Amino acid sequence: MFDTPYIQQRLQKAQALRQAHKNPYDNQVQRTLDNAHFLDKFSDLHTKDEPKDPNSTHALVGRVRFIRLMGKACFIKIEDQSALVQVYLSQNDLGKESFEDFKKCVEVGDIVNVIGYPFVTKTGELSLHASAYKILTKAIVPLPEKFHGLSDIELRYRQRYVDLIANPEVKEVFKTRSKIVATIRRFFEDKGFLEVETPMMHPIAGGANARPFITYHNALEVQRYLRIAPELYLKRLVVGGFEAVFEINRNFRNEGMDHSHNPEFTMLEFYWAYKTYEDLITLTKELFNTLLHALNLPTILAYQEHQIDFNTVRVLGFKEALEQVGGLVPDTIDDPAKLQAYLGSQGVRLEGLISHGKLLAEAFDLCVEHKLINPTFITEYPIEISPLARRSDSNPKIADRFELFIAGKEIANGFSELNDPIDQYGRFEEQVKAKESGDEEAQFMDTDYVWALGHGMPPTAGEGIGIDRLVMLLTNSKTIKDVILFPAMKPENKDSHA
Repeated sequence: MFDTPYIQQRLQKAQALRQAHKNPYDNQVQRTLDNAHFLDKFSDLHTKDEPKDPNSTHALVGRVRFIRLMGKACFIKIEDQSALVQVYLSQNDLGKESFEDFKKCVEVGDIVNVIGYPFVTKTGELSLHASAYKILTKAIVPLPEKFHGLSDIELRYRQRYVDLIANPEVKEVFKTRSKIVATIRRFFEDKGFLEVETPMMHPIAGGANARPFITYHNALEVQRYLRIAPELYLKRLVVGGFEAVFEINRNFRNEGMDHSHNPEFTMLEFYWAYKTYEDLITLTKELFNTLLHALNLPTILAYQEHQIDFNTVRVLGFKEALEQVGGLVPDTIDDPAKLQAYLGSQGVRLEGLISHGKLLAEAFDLCVEHKLINPTFITEYPIEISPLARRSDSNPKIADRFELFIAGKEIANGFSELNDPIDQYGRFEEQVKAKESGDEEAQFMDTDYVWALGHGMPPTAGEGIGIDRLVMLLTNSKTIKDVILFPAMKPENKDSHA
């Protein structure tokens, strides 16, 4: 594993440190300031004419990013999480033996502890004049030759730690992601929602139409499914009397990967008793306004080749969207045979008996979704593709449901919840029939959930928002792999450690 010539040279240097009774993995750290605070604290040292104060001693730590040797002196740059700082080391200050050890043993990638006083170089750069140093961590694997701006996409995703070292802007994406999640949490807490945690291993895969990952519980001797959605557990809590709950959760769906899908992903789901899907649309608009403000983003947001105008938010019915955006005529939309023929002519492969609702969903995916650039709430979904949503009082063939699309991607899905246990049982039966007919994404029968509804769930509205896609949008990231620290990757080979 560590058998390349460069690594062997570094291992020899680590061994030389041990022989000199110096631990190449020292755990005793002195640190008085992080690098950003050092630069801020002494930012008033503007010129090289400022008097030096060797008694103003500070200790910094960081990874060596640059070394420039100049005979009996050298400059290095070290980077911690906060900033990059230049350090000056010389034989006069360190002593000949210590300085020679530095030249022999310290390399780019090592993590060091330096002690000294602030000063400004002849070129006007605030730096640390070192009086002592030590290696805290000897890096035995060298950074890629051109790690300043590492561009190998596969390597960046497989070895995110190298990516974070090489590309500082990547850290900013994940700092923003953390701020987005924190803002969402604060938003819902301020609204009176309770954050909860629900199981990640389920006896029945439910809450969404998706293929699950399957595992096995040895102690119970039963099969379990990794959570595809927390929905049915969260609604059980509403039955139990919690009127406003939310969970920021990890879900797992055994499906393909592309620029907007990862088999392991993060969702926000929340449920609000005595509210409707229309209340959720209003709340979702408010949430986006809060996020834009918290991140100091404009209401007209650049995303890839688009300009997303959050001042222009529209609500459009499902069939209206097929007509106005997708260009389909009502005669095709309303006739399953004609619709299936049209989809076939467009290269959509459909096998077996396909319901009208499923055909409409295929047509929407093909003709409409990618065209919805500005925020658009699509409502009035077919009931056949909404097995957990409440039927509309005015039209039992459609659901009180919406999905939010931005930049051609689904960002949120919400609806007034179905709380009629008899209707829900019938919907599950239809899902079971679909699964028996070959639909691997159809849901299982969940009799315990139906029994829970039998105890009475108040009128409730619920919504899920994909955190990963939301972060993509708000950080102008092209692919979901850019906003997940360790995305799923195809193995390089069976013996690969990456």
